[in-house]
Amino acid sequence: MNKTEMKEAILQAKSGKGLTWGDIAKSAGLSDEFVCSACLGMNHLEKPQADAVAKTLGLGGEISAALQCFPTKTWDRPIPTDPLIYRWYEMLNVYGETIKEMINEKFGDGIMSAIDFTMNIDRQEDPKGDRVLVTISGKFLPYKSW
Repeated sequence: MNKTEMKEAILQAKSGKGLTWGDIAKSAGLSDEFVCSACLGMNHLEKPQADAVAKTLGLGGEISAALQCFPTKTWDRPIPTDPLIYRWYEMLNVYGETIKEMINEKFGDGIMSAIDFTMNIDRQEDPKGDRVLVTISGKFLPYKSW
């Protein structure tokens, strides 16, 4: 089973059982965000966590095995057309250089790791309309001279 087939089976089982990503992540003992990304095919899980996710979803060993496979991280389109995803591209297009400048000013010449990385997505209540609170934390990796 490939990652695309796995993703479709997981989404169908999640919907059919009325589960949230939090329900599924709890069984694996990992964050909602990381388990969601693994279930969508962009990360992998170790065997105990993969088995727990498959069991929670009522899916078999082929799902667990697919969850354990290392992903190939590719995108179908340069800029996705889904409005929510597109807005992230828009934010990075407008603020990407600002983010780079601020990181370089505060840390020096380097990058923020997307490997040693955490992300939390929360709802922040606001009388003017609830807000999406995204917290991203990545290890700073300085460039080196040789």
